[in-house]
Amino acid sequence: MQQLTVNLDDRSYPIHIGSNLLGRVELLAPHIAGRQVCIVTDDTVAPLYLQRLCQTLADYSVLPVILPTGEAFKNWSTLQQIFDALLGARHDRRTTLIALGGGVIGDMTGFAAACYQRGVDFIQIPTTLLSQVDSSVGGKTGINHPAGKNMIGAFYQPKAVLIDTDSLRTLPEREVSAGLAEIIKYGLIRDIEFLDWLEQNMQALRALQPELVTEAIARSCAIKAEVVAADEREGGVRAILNLGHTFGHAIEAHQGYGTWLHGEAVGAGMIMALQLSRTLGWLTPEEERRCTQLVAAAGLPVTPPADMAAEDFTRLMAVDKKVLDGQLRLVLLKRLGEAVVTADFDGKALRSVLAAGDE
Repeated sequence: MQQLTVNLDDRSYPIHIGSNLLGRVELLAPHIAGRQVCIVTDDTVAPLYLQRLCQTLADYSVLPVILPTGEAFKNWSTLQQIFDALLGARHDRRTTLIALGGGVIGDMTGFAAACYQRGVDFIQIPTTLLSQVDSSVGGKTGINHPAGKNMIGAFYQPKAVLIDTDSLRTLPEREVSAGLAEIIKYGLIRDIEFLDWLEQNMQALRALQPELVTEAIARSCAIKAEVVAADEREGGVRAILNLGHTFGHAIEAHQGYGTWLHGEAVGAGMIMALQLSRTLGWLTPEEERRCTQLVAAAGLPVTPPADMAAEDFTRLMAVDKKVLDGQLRLVLLKRLGEAVVTADFDGKALRSVLAAGDE
């Protein structure tokens, strides 16, 4: 097992990464204040891992809440099911919520924990590669709105993150690729040596070779933990973690949440960000080709949906969370391994990238 720490002073918390961690109550018990535990999961993950986690927590009073699967259900009405269950079972302020599932479950459980009785503890147990390397770490919680992804939520840190790599064995290939999008992102924005390593090991990562996957998760989490510690509430440097996300969130909203997986939309979105960076003269055409080949090798789309026009992107990107005072800011690459959040880009260059999909 590997252990990392997200350093946030008195709210610091551990990230445990390894095999067969679901059965280790000693990793969970220090972060459970009372006797009540609510495990929030979905109807895909529950048949696979809920019983085992309940057995691990046999000494606690456990309330399972099973939600429908998918990004399409990341909304107020589904969130209300968590509150209904907690109130129905009379859970008090010492209850601990545990998110057992992918990014949708993690985001909604964290948001529910931030709201229930004005804040109760929660633990992240992510079961998808994407949630293990991204959404489970850093305290971003929330739900979607028809006008934009993750527009309603809170910054609320977990007490611990438990990453059991055994859960990846049940992931569909498409979900593995979606997680690899976020892993590639870390190399692009922060660590060119990691990018080189990913190029060398991509096929083994897609095959879920255990040691390499554990290494990729650990390196990704270490980068995210470092960035979050420097900027918890995304007032500055943390926004670099959104490389490709402004374009990607627009794709998700346009296609309908869940049609494209988040990682698939981010994959195509990163290529659009690379294209703009190259158009601005910050990347060479060869660097753009190299990164496009890596994203494709991960099994991800490298072009936006064929039915999505430039005006669709413009309309949906206008409600991105990085818009300040009506001005769109994007995460771009000054060079491989160095990202910047900027509004200082040529509007014509952006329009040329958005219009490329219309051709």
